[in-house]
Amino acid sequence: MQVDLPGLPEGVGLDEVALVVHVEPVVDRVVLQVGDEDRDVDGCHGAKTARRGGGSATVALVPGPPRSVDGLLDVLHAAVDAVADVLGDLDDWGLAGTRPGQHRSDLRADAVAVDLFVGAGLGVLSEESGRHHPERPVTVVVDPLDGSTNAHRGIPWFASSVCAVDADGPLAAVVLDLPRRHRYVASRGGGARRDGTPIRPSAVTAAADAVVGLSGLPPRHLGWSQFRALGAAALDLCAVADGTIDAFVDCSVDAHGSWDYLGGLLVCHEAGAVVADAHGRDLVALDHAARRTPLAAATPDLLDELTARRNQA
Repeated sequence: MQVDLPGLPEGVGLDEVALVVHVEPVVDRVVLQVGDEDRDVDGCHGAKTARRGGGSATVALVPGPPRSVDGLLDVLHAAVDAVADVLGDLDDWGLAGTRPGQHRSDLRADAVAVDLFVGAGLGVLSEESGRHHPERPVTVVVDPLDGSTNAHRGIPWFASSVCAVDADGPLAAVVLDLPRRHRYVASRGGGARRDGTPIRPSAVTAAADAVVGLSGLPPRHLGWSQFRALGAAALDLCAVADGTIDAFVDCSVDAHGSWDYLGGLLVCHEAGAVVADAHGRDLVALDHAARRTPLAAATPDLLDELTARRNQA
């Protein structure tokens, strides 16, 4: 079929493809949105149109596993956008009564994210619903809502964190700061950005000069200049990556699953910050029962000092 738009130099040819076309007039331009209508044609397009930061649709996801890092990032963006959308309609953010600490918001966010990833041909490891399709070569480790207690209580520090992992480790990640809509994006070897701008950590090398984010109760004063206990590890790590704080120290005992930190870990690595387990273990763990104790810092010297102080008997 042929679609003619007044004012354009030529038509847009759409040959032998069943599409729904929505044209929205805006100032000085036209936005053309093309997508597969649910239940139309053959219903094969499992992933929805991706949006970036609430703007008009710009990327149409296609069936089948992503064939590039950019394609993979499109799926990750679509997932966190879907989480933001579904939470925007949620009235009750309270406990779900399913298992300790699980909120209705967790379940609502998990359902849309897992459905999208599975439909895109990816495996999933989710805090809320476990492992899906472990046989697939790329697994997305997802915390659909990191900081759900903060969200429930109206504390504006919570996020949706997704990190794709292949045989070589973390490959691509998106962490969406849901209250402020800051978007952290990283890919292996491709750097890290916040809202499209490259980020770097601070240059602090000594605890005495550092503002440190904490999780759990520290055994003693760890030598910091100041500390903050913010309550969402994914965002805490991203805050190290962009220099908002200088370090993050988990003072709990193996309380974090990989969904809590892998997105922030890749953002840190690509920004130039360093991340390690307090006891030297591999932080990439795709077992739902596995737990780790992550620490992050702007510089290796600062990480070494804080790790030693945390582990001091």
